[in-house]
Amino acid sequence: MKLQEGIVLLSREEFLRLSLEVNLFFQRIMKEHLFFIETSLQPVESARITEADRLKRNFEELLAESVDYARRINLSEEAIRSNEFVTPFTLRAEEISCRLTGASINTDISRRELALFKSQEYYSERIDSNIRNLNARSLSLLEEVIDYQRNILALALRCEIYTTLYADLLLHVTQEAEYYRETLTALQNRRLPRRTLCGELNFWNHIMGDHARFIACMLDPTEVRLKEAAESIAERFDILIERCMRTPEREIIGRSLAATERVRNFKRAATEGILACEIKSIMLPLLADHVLREANHYLRILRQY
Repeated sequence: MKLQEGIVLLSREEFLRLSLEVNLFFQRIMKEHLFFIETSLQPVESARITEADRLKRNFEELLAESVDYARRINLSEEAIRSNEFVTPFTLRAEEISCRLTGASINTDISRRELALFKSQEYYSERIDSNIRNLNARSLSLLEEVIDYQRNILALALRCEIYTTLYADLLLHVTQEAEYYRETLTALQNRRLPRRTLCGELNFWNHIMGDHARFIACMLDPTEVRLKEAAESIAERFDILIERCMRTPEREIIGRSLAATERVRNFKRAATEGILACEIKSIMLPLLADHVLREANHYLRILRQY
């Protein structure tokens, strides 16, 4: 990194690595959000289902490019070990979710990504230009996705469409898209996003708490023990958000780390149980794996602090 007019600028190597790490994580998250919306809409909404599928496929194309570039640019060991890009469950979760819903997913991307991490470091002006172009196209597609998701939420709130996704979940996925957009915009300017510690922690603690509550609401009423555990986890994140500003930095980071490890373990067990059909729920296997990867990503952020 170097300093220019009070702003820390990323080196070329940092720009390339961080751009790819952000895209490998979020491009998959975005296309899965669209898959969940696509499969939650009713047959009468054929035009909106088609639009969700189009946007999903466009993000799949971008993700496939990111996987290709990541073969030539080294990612950090922390990112590789985090299981935030794919987990051992991702491919199977995709295959089962496709079979159960009839919607499509390009599972070949996951197969390639699972074999990704044997790349050779290779930097050039052309790669730099290509990654900038990839970021720019991701930003352009993000604008479409954010508009689409906001429209779905507005229609659902006015009771003009029926979807099996909660309104709060639709808001949740839009907030994640906006966070991704903010991050990519900063990277295009060769810098990191300007976020305070509590701004960053509260965003992700809110995401983790939401996940726990969504899981609780999607579990069958007979899964009493699991529902209670999920609600307890959500309450812990509520407390972290409420106390962040008046808690010493080291303490709030440590408490957030402990809470996130707990929710990660809960999500991993839930993913395994749903894949094995041992847990009664209305949650797609891919959604279980999806929120597990987000916990893995947040754990890496916390460990970097």
